[in-house]
Amino acid sequence: MKPAIQLTERGLYCPQGDFYIDPWKSVPRAVVTHAHSDHACRGCGQYLTTPEGLAVLKVRMAADAVIETLPFGTSTHINGVQLSLHPAGHVLGSAQVRIEHAGYVSVVSGDYKIEPDRTCTPFEPVRCHLFLTESTFGLPVYRWPAPGEVSSQINQWWARNRSNGQSSVVYAYSLGKAQRILAGLDAGIGPIITHGAVEPLNQAYRESGISLPPTRTVSQVDNAKEFKGAMVLAPPSAQGTPWMRRFGEVSQAFASGWMQIRGTRRRRALDRGFVVSDHADWPGLLQAIEATGAETVWVTHGYSAVLVRWLQERGTEAQVLETRFQGEAGDTAGIEEADKPEAGQTQPEVAPS
Repeated sequence: MKPAIQLTERGLYCPQGDFYIDPWKSVPRAVVTHAHSDHACRGCGQYLTTPEGLAVLKVRMAADAVIETLPFGTSTHINGVQLSLHPAGHVLGSAQVRIEHAGYVSVVSGDYKIEPDRTCTPFEPVRCHLFLTESTFGLPVYRWPAPGEVSSQINQWWARNRSNGQSSVVYAYSLGKAQRILAGLDAGIGPIITHGAVEPLNQAYRESGISLPPTRTVSQVDNAKEFKGAMVLAPPSAQGTPWMRRFGEVSQAFASGWMQIRGTRRRRALDRGFVVSDHADWPGLLQAIEATGAETVWVTHGYSAVLVRWLQERGTEAQVLETRFQGEAGDTAGIEEADKPEAGQTQPEVAPS
Protein backbone atom coordinates (compact mmCIF):
# COMPACT_ATOMS: atom_id res chain seq x y z
CA MET A 1 0.00 0.00 0.00
CA LYS A 2 1.17 3.54 -0.73
CA PRO A 3 -0.14 7.09 -0.34
CA ALA A 4 -2.59 8.44 -2.91
CA ILE A 5 -0.97 11.88 -2.79
CA GLN A 6 2.22 13.21 -4.33
CA LEU A 7 3.94 16.59 -4.56
CA THR A 8 3.91 18.27 -7.98
CA GLU A 9 4.83 21.71 -9.32
CA ARG A 10 1.23 22.81 -8.72
CA GLY A 11 0.99 21.37 -5.23
CA LEU A 12 -0.27 18.22 -3.51
CA TYR A 13 -1.99 15.99 -6.06
CA CYS A 14 -4.12 12.87 -5.85
CA PRO A 15 -3.67 11.22 -9.27
CA GLN A 16 -6.29 8.53 -8.65
CA GLY A 17 -8.94 11.14 -7.82
CA ASP A 18 -7.51 13.80 -10.17
CA PHE A 19 -7.75 16.62 -7.63
CA TYR A 20 -5.29 18.86 -5.79
CA ILE A 21 -5.19 19.82 -2.12
CA ASP A 22 -4.32 23.47 -1.43
CA PRO A 23 -2.61 24.00 -4.82
CA TRP A 24 -0.41 27.06 -5.25
CA LYS A 25 -1.22 27.34 -8.95
CA SER A 26 -4.61 27.23 -10.67
CA VAL A 27 -5.90 23.70 -11.28
CA PRO A 28 -9.21 22.24 -12.52
CA ARG A 29 -10.26 20.85 -9.12
CA ALA A 30 -9.00 22.04 -5.71
CA VAL A 31 -9.82 20.76 -2.24
CA VAL A 32 -9.13 23.65 0.14
CA THR A 33 -8.23 23.16 3.79
CA HIS A 34 -8.87 26.84 4.61
CA ALA A 35 -9.01 30.30 3.06
CA HIS A 36 -5.55 31.69 3.87
CA SER A 37 -3.84 32.79 0.67
CA ASP A 38 -1.03 30.23 0.82
CA HIS A 39 -3.64 27.45 0.84
CA ALA A 40 -6.36 28.87 -1.41
CA CYS A 41 -5.20 30.30 -4.72
CA ARG A 42 -7.41 32.09 -7.20
CA GLY A 43 -8.27 30.85 -10.67
CA CYS A 44 -9.10 27.19 -10.01
CA GLY A 45 -11.95 25.64 -11.99
CA GLN A 46 -13.72 24.26 -8.93
CA TYR A 47 -13.24 24.41 -5.16
CA LEU A 48 -14.35 22.10 -2.37
CA THR A 49 -14.52 23.39 1.20
CA THR A 50 -16.69 23.03 4.31
CA PRO A 51 -20.04 24.81 4.74
CA GLU A 52 -18.50 26.73 7.66
CA GLY A 53 -15.66 27.92 5.45
CA LEU A 54 -17.81 28.95 2.50
CA ALA A 55 -18.41 32.59 3.48
CA VAL A 56 -14.75 33.36 4.20
CA LEU A 57 -13.57 31.59 1.04
CA LYS A 58 -16.02 33.68 -1.00
CA VAL A 59 -14.42 36.83 0.41
CA ARG A 60 -11.02 35.64 -0.80
CA MET A 61 -12.02 34.26 -4.22
CA ALA A 62 -13.29 35.89 -7.41
CA ALA A 63 -17.03 36.57 -7.54
CA ASP A 64 -17.59 33.87 -10.18
CA ALA A 65 -15.61 31.14 -8.39
CA VAL A 66 -17.36 27.75 -8.35
CA ILE A 67 -17.35 26.54 -4.75
CA GLU A 68 -18.92 23.31 -3.50
CA THR A 69 -19.15 22.24 0.13
CA LEU A 70 -18.85 18.99 2.05
CA PRO A 71 -19.91 18.84 5.72
CA PHE A 72 -17.41 17.66 8.32
CA GLY A 73 -17.30 13.88 8.55
CA THR A 74 -19.28 13.24 5.37
CA SER A 75 -17.62 11.07 2.76
CA THR A 76 -17.74 11.51 -0.98
CA HIS A 77 -16.16 9.44 -3.75
CA ILE A 78 -14.13 11.00 -6.54
CA ASN A 79 -13.02 8.56 -9.22
CA GLY A 80 -12.88 5.74 -6.69
CA VAL A 81 -11.13 7.74 -3.99
CA GLN A 82 -12.98 8.22 -0.70
CA LEU A 83 -12.59 11.79 0.56
CA SER A 84 -13.85 13.45 3.73
CA LEU A 85 -13.15 16.68 5.63
CA HIS A 86 -12.51 16.87 9.38
CA PRO A 87 -12.07 19.85 11.75
CA ALA A 88 -8.57 21.34 11.93
CA GLY A 89 -9.30 24.02 14.57
CA HIS A 90 -7.18 26.59 12.72
CA VAL A 91 -9.70 29.21 11.53
CA LEU A 92 -13.39 29.17 10.64
CA GLY A 93 -14.14 26.23 8.35
CA SER A 94 -10.58 24.89 8.37
CA ALA A 95 -10.38 21.19 7.58
CA GLN A 96 -8.11 18.21 7.45
CA VAL A 97 -8.49 16.21 4.24
CA ARG A 98 -8.80 12.44 4.65
CA ILE A 99 -8.10 10.40 1.51
CA GLU A 100 -8.62 6.65 1.35
CA HIS A 101 -7.61 4.57 -1.65
CA ALA A 102 -7.00 0.82 -1.85
CA GLY A 103 -7.17 0.57 1.95
CA TYR A 104 -4.50 3.24 2.58
CA VAL A 105 -5.52 6.37 4.49
CA SER A 106 -3.68 9.69 4.10
CA VAL A 107 -4.56 12.83 6.02
CA VAL A 108 -3.47 16.29 4.90
CA SER A 109 -3.93 18.47 7.98
CA GLY A 110 -3.32 21.90 6.45
CA ASP A 111 -2.72 24.30 9.36
CA TYR A 112 -4.16 23.36 12.74
CA LYS A 113 -4.20 23.93 16.46
CA ILE A 114 -5.56 21.60 19.12
CA GLU A 115 -6.68 24.17 21.69
CA PRO A 116 -10.36 25.09 21.20
CA ASP A 117 -11.57 28.63 20.59
CA ARG A 118 -15.05 30.02 20.13
CA THR A 119 -14.56 31.06 16.49
CA CYS A 120 -14.11 27.65 14.84
CA THR A 121 -14.85 23.94 15.20
CA PRO A 122 -12.27 22.25 17.47
CA PHE A 123 -9.56 19.99 16.05
CA GLU A 124 -10.43 16.30 15.79
CA PRO A 125 -7.68 13.70 15.33
CA VAL A 126 -8.13 11.33 12.39
CA ARG A 127 -6.57 7.87 12.38
CA CYS A 128 -4.43 7.25 9.32
CA HIS A 129 -1.39 5.56 7.82
CA LEU A 130 0.17 8.82 6.58
CA PHE A 131 -0.17 12.18 8.30
CA LEU A 132 1.01 15.38 6.65
CA THR A 133 1.61 17.98 9.34
CA GLU A 134 2.77 21.57 9.55
CA SER A 135 5.59 22.56 11.90
CA THR A 136 5.33 26.35 11.99
CA PHE A 137 6.22 26.38 15.69
CA GLY A 138 8.03 23.05 15.79
CA LEU A 139 10.47 23.81 18.60
CA PRO A 140 10.13 22.79 22.28
CA VAL A 141 10.26 26.43 23.39
CA TYR A 142 6.89 27.21 21.81
CA ARG A 143 4.17 26.57 24.39
CA TRP A 144 1.08 28.76 24.32
CA PRO A 145 -0.60 30.36 27.32
CA ALA A 146 -4.27 29.65 27.93
CA PRO A 147 -6.49 31.63 25.48
CA GLY A 148 -8.55 33.10 28.30
CA GLU A 149 -5.40 34.40 29.94
CA VAL A 150 -4.36 36.28 26.79
CA SER A 151 -7.84 37.78 26.34
CA SER A 152 -7.68 39.10 29.90
CA GLN A 153 -4.26 40.62 29.22
CA ILE A 154 -5.55 42.38 26.11
CA ASN A 155 -8.64 43.75 27.87
CA GLN A 156 -6.62 45.00 30.83
CA TRP A 157 -4.12 46.67 28.51
CA TRP A 158 -6.95 48.31 26.53
CA ALA A 159 -8.72 49.57 29.69
CA ARG A 160 -5.47 51.05 31.02
CA ASN A 161 -4.71 52.76 27.72
CA ARG A 162 -8.22 54.20 27.53
CA SER A 163 -7.93 55.65 31.02
CA ASN A 164 -4.65 57.27 29.86
CA GLY A 165 -6.31 58.81 26.81
CA GLN A 166 -4.67 56.43 24.35
CA SER A 167 -6.17 54.31 21.61
CA SER A 168 -5.14 50.64 21.54
CA VAL A 169 -4.04 49.11 18.25
CA VAL A 170 -3.61 45.36 17.86
CA TYR A 171 -2.02 44.18 14.64
CA ALA A 172 -3.24 40.72 13.70
CA TYR A 173 -3.76 38.66 10.57
CA SER A 174 -7.07 39.64 8.96
CA LEU A 175 -8.51 36.12 8.72
CA GLY A 176 -8.75 34.07 11.87
CA LYS A 177 -6.46 35.88 14.28
CA ALA A 178 -8.40 39.16 14.21
CA GLN A 179 -11.73 37.40 14.78
CA ARG A 180 -10.32 35.27 17.57
CA ILE A 181 -9.04 38.37 19.37
CA LEU A 182 -12.32 40.18 18.71
CA ALA A 183 -14.32 37.33 20.24
CA GLY A 184 -12.40 37.78 23.51
CA LEU A 185 -12.76 41.57 23.75
CA ASP A 186 -14.90 43.24 26.41
CA ALA A 187 -17.02 45.64 24.36
CA GLY A 188 -17.99 47.42 27.56
CA ILE A 189 -14.56 49.04 27.69
CA GLY A 190 -15.13 51.15 24.58
CA PRO A 191 -15.76 51.18 20.83
CA ILE A 192 -14.06 48.64 18.55
CA ILE A 193 -12.80 49.89 15.18
CA THR A 194 -11.65 47.56 12.41
CA HIS A 195 -9.55 48.05 9.31
CA GLY A 196 -11.19 47.63 5.90
CA ALA A 197 -9.25 44.41 5.36
CA VAL A 198 -10.64 42.92 8.57
CA GLU A 199 -14.31 43.92 8.52
CA PRO A 200 -15.48 41.84 5.49
CA LEU A 201 -14.12 38.76 7.22
CA ASN A 202 -15.86 39.73 10.46
CA GLN A 203 -19.10 39.83 8.51
CA ALA A 204 -18.36 36.45 6.94
CA TYR A 205 -17.87 35.00 10.42
CA ARG A 206 -21.17 36.47 11.56
CA GLU A 207 -22.92 35.06 8.50
CA SER A 208 -21.56 31.66 9.48
CA GLY A 209 -23.10 31.94 12.96
CA ILE A 210 -20.07 33.10 14.96
CA SER A 211 -20.98 35.67 17.62
CA LEU A 212 -18.63 38.66 17.66
CA PRO A 213 -18.83 42.02 19.50
CA PRO A 214 -20.08 45.00 17.44
CA THR A 215 -17.46 46.62 15.21
CA ARG A 216 -17.28 49.61 12.88
CA THR A 217 -14.89 50.67 10.18
CA VAL A 218 -13.40 54.16 10.16
CA SER A 219 -15.93 55.34 7.57
CA GLN A 220 -18.80 54.25 9.82
CA VAL A 221 -17.68 56.44 12.74
CA ASP A 222 -19.56 59.76 12.68
CA ASN A 223 -17.75 61.48 15.54
CA ALA A 224 -13.94 61.47 15.38
CA LYS A 225 -13.85 61.82 19.18
CA GLU A 226 -14.86 58.15 19.38
CA PHE A 227 -11.44 57.14 18.07
CA LYS A 228 -9.83 58.25 21.32
CA GLY A 229 -9.54 55.27 23.63
CA ALA A 230 -10.93 52.84 21.07
CA MET A 231 -9.66 49.35 20.34
CA VAL A 232 -8.40 49.14 16.76
CA LEU A 233 -7.88 45.83 14.95
CA ALA A 234 -5.71 46.10 11.86
CA PRO A 235 -3.44 43.95 9.69
CA PRO A 236 0.34 44.34 10.15
CA SER A 237 0.59 46.28 6.88
CA ALA A 238 -1.34 49.18 8.47
CA GLN A 239 1.48 50.08 10.84
CA GLY A 240 3.07 53.43 9.98
CA THR A 241 0.52 54.29 7.28
CA PRO A 242 -1.57 57.49 7.05
CA TRP A 243 -4.62 55.41 8.04
CA MET A 244 -3.24 55.31 11.60
CA ARG A 245 -3.01 59.07 12.10
CA ARG A 246 -6.68 59.57 12.94
CA PHE A 247 -6.35 57.62 16.19
CA GLY A 248 -4.09 60.17 17.85
CA GLU A 249 -1.86 58.88 20.61
CA VAL A 250 -1.78 55.10 20.39
CA SER A 251 -0.32 52.12 22.17
CA GLN A 252 0.57 49.42 19.64
CA ALA A 253 0.62 45.66 20.09
CA PHE A 254 1.15 42.62 17.92
CA ALA A 255 -0.67 39.30 18.30
CA SER A 256 1.34 36.34 17.06
CA GLY A 257 3.11 33.21 18.20
CA TRP A 258 6.37 34.94 17.25
CA MET A 259 5.81 37.34 20.14
CA GLN A 260 7.21 34.65 22.41
CA ILE A 261 10.65 35.44 21.02
CA ARG A 262 12.46 38.39 22.54
CA GLY A 263 13.40 40.95 19.91
CA THR A 264 10.42 40.66 17.60
CA ARG A 265 8.43 43.25 19.51
CA ARG A 266 11.46 45.54 19.89
CA ARG A 267 12.35 45.50 16.19
CA ARG A 268 8.77 46.31 15.29
CA ALA A 269 8.70 49.30 17.70
CA LEU A 270 5.75 47.85 19.62
CA ASP A 271 4.57 48.55 23.13
CA ARG A 272 3.20 45.05 23.73
CA GLY A 273 3.31 41.60 22.24
CA PHE A 274 0.53 39.09 22.84
CA VAL A 275 1.29 35.43 22.30
CA VAL A 276 -1.65 34.26 20.18
CA SER A 277 -1.35 31.68 17.44
CA ASP A 278 -3.77 29.69 15.32
CA HIS A 279 -1.07 27.05 14.86
CA ALA A 280 -0.19 24.20 17.19
CA ASP A 281 2.63 24.74 19.66
CA TRP A 282 5.25 22.03 20.27
CA PRO A 283 3.14 19.93 22.69
CA GLY A 284 0.17 20.35 20.36
CA LEU A 285 2.08 19.06 17.36
CA LEU A 286 3.26 15.99 19.25
CA GLN A 287 -0.20 15.30 20.66
CA ALA A 288 -1.85 15.61 17.25
CA ILE A 289 0.68 13.34 15.54
CA GLU A 290 0.43 10.67 18.23
CA ALA A 291 -3.37 10.69 18.11
CA THR A 292 -3.38 9.81 14.40
CA GLY A 293 -1.47 6.57 14.95
CA ALA A 294 0.31 7.30 11.68
CA GLU A 295 3.16 5.04 10.61
CA THR A 296 4.53 7.72 8.31
CA VAL A 297 4.66 11.49 8.89
CA TRP A 298 5.46 14.12 6.27
CA VAL A 299 6.40 17.48 7.77
CA THR A 300 6.12 20.81 6.01
CA HIS A 301 6.64 24.57 6.58
CA GLY A 302 8.32 25.76 9.72
CA TYR A 303 10.88 23.91 11.80
CA SER A 304 10.33 20.76 9.74
CA ALA A 305 13.87 19.36 10.11
CA VAL A 306 13.71 19.61 13.91
CA LEU A 307 10.37 17.83 14.15
CA VAL A 308 11.42 15.16 11.65
CA ARG A 309 14.58 14.42 13.62
CA TRP A 310 12.59 14.20 16.86
CA LEU A 311 10.14 11.74 15.28
CA GLN A 312 12.86 9.63 13.66
CA GLU A 313 14.73 9.30 16.94
CA ARG A 314 11.58 7.76 18.39
CA GLY A 315 11.07 5.26 15.60
CA THR A 316 8.57 7.06 13.37
CA GLU A 317 9.15 7.09 9.63
CA ALA A 318 9.28 10.84 8.95
CA GLN A 319 10.53 13.13 6.23
CA VAL A 320 10.54 16.81 5.28
CA LEU A 321 8.19 17.79 2.46
CA GLU A 322 9.15 21.08 0.81
CA THR A 323 6.01 23.06 -0.07
CA ARG A 324 5.04 26.70 -0.56
CA PHE A 325 2.90 26.87 2.55
CA GLN A 326 3.94 29.73 4.83
CA GLY A 327 2.41 29.03 8.22
CA GLU A 328 2.21 32.24 10.22
CA ALA A 329 4.53 34.19 7.93
CA GLY A 330 1.71 36.51 6.86
CA ASP A 331 1.11 37.53 10.46
CA THR A 332 4.36 39.41 10.76
CA ALA A 333 4.85 40.67 7.22
CA GLY A 334 8.29 39.12 6.97
CA ILE A 335 9.76 40.38 10.23
CA GLU A 336 9.66 36.93 11.79
CA GLU A 337 12.46 35.79 9.50
CA ALA A 338 14.80 38.20 11.29
CA ASP A 339 13.62 37.09 14.71
CA LYS A 340 13.19 33.34 14.39
CA PRO A 341 16.11 31.20 15.56
CA GLU A 342 17.83 28.97 13.05
CA ALA A 343 16.18 25.62 12.38
CA GLY A 344 18.78 23.76 14.41
CA GLN A 345 18.54 26.07 17.41
CA THR A 346 16.25 24.61 20.03
CA GLN A 347 16.39 27.32 22.68
CA PRO A 348 15.76 30.79 21.24
CA GLU A 349 15.75 33.76 23.53
CA VAL A 350 12.30 33.91 25.09
CA ALA A 351 10.53 37.00 26.32
CA PRO A 352 9.61 36.87 30.00
CA SER A 353 5.99 36.14 30.78
